[in-house]
Amino acid sequence: MPSPKSGVPVHGWRWQADRGWLRRGATAGDDGAFPARYIRVMYQFDIAAGSKAELYHDLQAALDALTAGEADAIANMANAAALIGQYLPDLNWSGFYRMVEGELVLGPFQGKAACIRIPVGKGVCGAAVATGETQRVDDVHAFPGHIACDAASRSELVVPIVHDGQILGVLDLDSPMPGRFDAEDQAGCEALMTLLAPRLAGAAG
Repeated sequence: MPSPKSGVPVHGWRWQADRGWLRRGATAGDDGAFPARYIRVMYQFDIAAGSKAELYHDLQAALDALTAGEADAIANMANAAALIGQYLPDLNWSGFYRMVEGELVLGPFQGKAACIRIPVGKGVCGAAVATGETQRVDDVHAFPGHIACDAASRSELVVPIVHDGQILGVLDLDSPMPGRFDAEDQAGCEALMTLLAPRLAGAAG
């Protein structure tokens, strides 16, 4: 849709600054609220283009806004993958693997089709679960047992998602650039997953 202009209909919708896009003809109830079927929520975030510290600060605020109050883990992972994929540069894959019955199973992601199941201890994702520690790999070709889902990937960052001592899954980021991820990226993504973890466990807040 084009930039909103208050009260002007666009393809059957009209923009209201305090409510978002409303379907033309929508009528508020006695409490002033519009039924959900008449409302189209659109998210726009002001993500800093300055330092990495500013970038991750803004990403955390955006992720908080996207997932606060939502208890559905798949929805929260999907929005997190989209947010990270949109605003972190030089990625060719961003997404999640979920712990399901003792193995990692593909979750929501942005990028090419990926490996569906990964045993614990195998590849970079499996190593993150086995050790309980973030894996920051400058050259995936030098990582023993690396699982190549996308031949273009050269570096990888995998962050375990832990809640109440239990690993729920991992955040997996791939880049076509060797050495793409540094300590700031690791700390920033770990902070994002600390925020997200309870919202994947159904304890949305």
